[in-house]
Amino acid sequence: MQNTYQDDFNQTFRESLEKNASEDIQEKVIAAALFCCALISVFTTFGIVFIIFQVTFEFFQEVSFAQFFLDTKWTPLFAERHFGVWPLICGTFLTTLVAMSVAIPLGLCSAIYLSEYAPPKVALILRPAVELLAGIPTVVYGYFALLFVTPFLRSFLPLEIFNALSAGIMMGIMITPTVGSISLDAIKAVPRSLREGAYALGITKLESIFKVVLPAALSGITASIILGISRAVGETMTVVIAAGQQPRLTVNLMESVGTMTAYMAQISGGDSPRGSLNFKTLYAVGAVLFIITLILNIVSYWISRRFKEKYD
Repeated sequence: MQNTYQDDFNQTFRESLEKNASEDIQEKVIAAALFCCALISVFTTFGIVFIIFQVTFEFFQEVSFAQFFLDTKWTPLFAERHFGVWPLICGTFLTTLVAMSVAIPLGLCSAIYLSEYAPPKVALILRPAVELLAGIPTVVYGYFALLFVTPFLRSFLPLEIFNALSAGIMMGIMITPTVGSISLDAIKAVPRSLREGAYALGITKLESIFKVVLPAALSGITASIILGISRAVGETMTVVIAAGQQPRLTVNLMESVGTMTAYMAQISGGDSPRGSLNFKTLYAVGAVLFIITLILNIVSYWISRRFKEKYD
């Protein structure tokens, strides 16, 4: 009898070891697969960066830094060539400024309303409706700006058919869900005890929002704004359709402007032979755009870490 019990115990022990070994193998396989998935994104990023800066280096073998950063004209496709990138940068930031002037008030006000004032049933309907704007193709925003917003604004403003104002307004509406959604999450993360403590001191709900809740959610709100700026800087189709493709060093919102992404879309259409200087300008402008968005994302990450409030 004792030998039978011993045999059963040994059999059970062996089965347990085999099961644990099988589970360990499965976990290692899954971990390896997930690691490979992570490596794909890392290698893809490094590959993109390598290609961009490799061709950019070739571009600067033919065009000097002075021509690129000190000239105030951008006409690489004309007979009289100029490679000053500042008109493209100016057009990009001009449309971005208009976009954020629209997106920040709309996004922040919608986040405050949905978090502090809206009844739960209303918030349940309105938040998906606002975020639905992010799902509309950007080409639709571009044509809406060109065919509706611009004719409407031209009825009382001396706008050109293609202009920075219409493009910036539509970009702002497009970016509103980004600013609003992240700001809403940041505001909702503020503990209820802070609001109740503010009410206990006798201040109104509006005062508690601006003096307690928003300062506590400042890191998340600031990060949402910077991410919105990054989205606006990298937007392509809306500015291609509504803002035009005329690089100008101007701050006049009524005029047509050219942005970095609009020029890149123009060159990538295939009119410039691969390996030509015109083709290389695509990568040079892309490198500038990459550096700008990288700086914005680093600033966003730093602000989120620096001013993040921790609550027990």
